[in-house]
Order: sequence, then structure tokens, then C-alpha cells
Amino acid sequence: MIHNHSDNKLDKIDLKILKILQENSKITNLDLSKKIGLSPAPTLERVKKLESTGVIASYHAAIDTLSLGLNVKTFVLVSLAWQRENALDKFLLKIKSISEITECYIITGEADFLMKIVCKDIPSYEHILFKTLSQIEEIERLKTLMTLSTVKDSKLLPFDYD
Repeated sequence: MIHNHSDNKLDKIDLKILKILQENSKITNLDLSKKIGLSPAPTLERVKKLESTGVIASYHAAIDTLSLGLNVKTFVLVSLAWQRENALDKFLLKIKSISEITECYIITGEADFLMKIVCKDIPSYEHILFKTLSQIEEIERLKTLMTLSTVKDSKLLPFDYD
């Protein structure tokens, strides 16, 4: 859902709330109110407003992939066979059902899409690549970028919160 937030006037307290909730969304309203210097009722009111206007889109638990045995993370550059009829729609429909594809972006540059794939191990990735992705006729070319380790994974959006 696309929201137009230009009419949302965020003040310093709203920005402080957003920064704190990105760092720890499980913080209690009482602790949040202490950190921002308001009493609990108006603090809760502000959080509810940030949620209802769509500034806060949702809350998520960040799960450690390794604890679930998901040891392989790759990024795949996808070039579409645009000459095929309804190539874009068919491609998007087919990748929707592949749960290992956790993110997909339309990009500029040397490919049309950038997909993030998370799976158990190399054989699992190989299976997705050769048995699933290669069966999608709308894909003209795939290029895998294998990640070795994560050096930064920030959930805090780059913004001047002060």
C-alpha cells in the first residue's frame, strides 16, 4: 500500500519515537514515555497516530537465520525475456510462490531484477536455481552473487532524528 506522507507533520518527539522503536519495538509504552519525556497517555496516542497514518508500517521479529538452519543467502540478478507475452506479470506471479525469495526489486543497470534468496545450504540453493528458477520461461538470464558473511545489517533508516 502506498501512502502519501507529505501531509504528516513529524515533530522532534515523533522522530525520537521512530528511532527508538526501530532499535527496539518491544519497548513498553511506559519506558518509551520516559525516554521521550512525555507521560504515557500522549506517548501512546502518538504511537497510534504513527501507526494509523502508515508511518509505522508494521512490527517484525528479526530472526537469526542461522538459528533456523538457513545458512545460505544469495542475491540473484535476473534479466527478463521481455519478448515473451506478459513476461513481467507471469514472472511476478511465479516468484510470489517461491518462499526462499524473500525480497525482489526492479532495478536499473545490468539486469531487470535483484532477488534475495535465503535457504538451508548449497544443495538447496542449487535445487531452487536448476529445478525452480530455470523452469520460469520468462527469465532470460540469471547471475548469482553468493554472500560470504554479513558485515552490516541495520534496521535503522538513515534519517536525521535529532
